[in-house]
Amino acid sequence: MKQKIAILGSTGSIGKTLIKILKEDINKFDIVFLTANKNYKTILNQARVLKVKNIIITDKKNYLKSKKINKSNKINIYNNYDCIDKILKKKIDYIMSAISGLEGLSPTLKVIKFTKKIAIANKEALICGWNLIKDELSKFNTEFLPVDSEHFSIWYALKNNRDTIKEVVLTASGGPFYNLPIKKFKNIKINQALKHPNWKMGKKISIDSATMMNKVFEVIEAKNIFDIEYKKLKILNHPRSYVHALVHFNNGMSKIIVHDTNMKIPIFNTLYNNSSKKIISKSLNLNILNDLSLRQVDYNKFPLVNILKTMPNNFSLFETIIVSANDAFVDLFLNNKIKFTDISKKILRFINLKEFIKYKKISPKKIQDITNLDKLVRFKIETKSI
Repeated sequence: MKQKIAILGSTGSIGKTLIKILKEDINKFDIVFLTANKNYKTILNQARVLKVKNIIITDKKNYLKSKKINKSNKINIYNNYDCIDKILKKKIDYIMSAISGLEGLSPTLKVIKFTKKIAIANKEALICGWNLIKDELSKFNTEFLPVDSEHFSIWYALKNNRDTIKEVVLTASGGPFYNLPIKKFKNIKINQALKHPNWKMGKKISIDSATMMNKVFEVIEAKNIFDIEYKKLKILNHPRSYVHALVHFNNGMSKIIVHDTNMKIPIFNTLYNNSSKKIISKSLNLNILNDLSLRQVDYNKFPLVNILKTMPNNFSLFETIIVSANDAFVDLFLNNKIKFTDISKKILRFINLKEFIKYKKISPKKIQDITNLDKLVRFKIETKSI
């Protein structure tokens, strides 16, 4: 029997990689629906090639364009997620949630009850809405797997050993400026910040890697997903991005998880979890293993990492403030309105405003708590000189 699956965000990098994996074994899968925001041409092509009967295009303008192209009506095209109840009559086997930004939280929460297993690649959902996601997972007995290479590596290393953790280390490449003297940071240009040395990524996440805010987010995710206190979570710079996680246990043993800089590996393993299915991958790179070059983080170069020193261990709305403020200031940088060094300075100044500190003690009770605060943060940054 074919496995029934769906992909939220099929036109992004994670979605496209998953589709490449599916094509290699397509006779074993029935793709029930795909979703996109604006990229209607790509999703229509994906649907035709994979014989997908249902797609969701959330941008109204591009939804209408797709309806004009789909003259044969062989594909059912919807404009929002209210159609899920109509498409899915019972639980399917697997859903990948790969929509970027906070826009991915609502559909992620909506589909959990419709799947036996959900793989989530949406950072913002896992950071801002983890307690809401956790409740839904428990309520509908849905298995969760993290997709990010670091978190999948931690999950793989831990399995049933969460109670014996001494320390978990996430690695960070240091981005394009790992070896750049700090005195030259003030002259960094947009095109330089977008040139990640190891990964091909979108603009936003590339800038987050350059400031190391991406690693701040990943530590918050790890705290949430694995229920680990911040004091047990560490970051080490590892320019080659070959080691993705190190886990130290109370019994003196440690595990180091390595794989190539290829997101196909964690994505493949979320799909074929507990399966004997093989992936074609490179042999262990002994040259890298013999020179891992793990180093402590330079907090002067990457001051945003200091955020982790004051984070509460409880689920709070403060995480939404960090995510939203970072989005806004990165956007200002990408539009040439602030300097690269201003991103860190302005974020740290903004999140430490007295009016926002109180949110460290307030947990989100519903998704509107998160979306309303997100709008407030963006409004304040747009209308004030921070």
